[in-house]
Amino acid sequence: MSDSLVIIPTYNEKENIEKIIAAVFSLEKEFEILIVDDNSPDGTANIVKNIEQFGTKLHILERKGKQGLGTAYLAGFKWALEKKYEYIFEMDADFSHPPASLIDLYNACALDGADMSIGSRYKSGVNVVNWPMGRVLMSYYASAYVRFITGMDIRDTTAGFKCYTRKVLETINLDEVRLRGYAFQIEMKFTAYKFGFKIEEVPIIFTDRKEGSSKMSGGIFNEAVWGVIKMKIRSFSRNYSRK
Repeated sequence: MSDSLVIIPTYNEKENIEKIIAAVFSLEKEFEILIVDDNSPDGTANIVKNIEQFGTKLHILERKGKQGLGTAYLAGFKWALEKKYEYIFEMDADFSHPPASLIDLYNACALDGADMSIGSRYKSGVNVVNWPMGRVLMSYYASAYVRFITGMDIRDTTAGFKCYTRKVLETINLDEVRLRGYAFQIEMKFTAYKFGFKIEEVPIIFTDRKEGSSKMSGGIFNEAVWGVIKMKIRSFSRNYSRK
């Protein structure tokens, strides 16, 4: 059993799923993968279940319907903690997150002492490929907005490519995480920051998906704007001392 689990949430990713799984398993470090599928109508889960060559390194958690990115990761985190993995990763299925950078995220925690590492689009300039300028600007200034509201010294506050050490996920009460869409990524970083964990950003090159369709929407943006303010207000009455 590997010490590292990569959680990949899926909803209609039949074009990408076999290729992303093969890419992760081709790395020189051994990772295991947990696919969290929300009953994809395109048969993503069946494709995963029919992959046999990776044996017990490939796992799948099937859910009854589309319940949101945050709840998919929370289910995956609980599964990972139960199975005793030491390093738990978030990664998209669409190759926007470069699989090879999993090793850099792992090294930041396992070798350099970070409690949490972030695959950062904005650590060293703006490293985004194939996004229209409007979306680049929206993402960049969304991160600036989150920094302003929260006080976090993190360049890419909305990043979804991350490695958590086990102790971070054990410390955060996963049942109290409120934001369930893409703003979930912000809340997890903010909570880890408030608990005083060491967070390190690792530069990556983010490439927009080539196959399948994006899950972004206006509702996701609105949740991030107002959810961050509510999250900050709630933090004033929370106790962030570690047991």
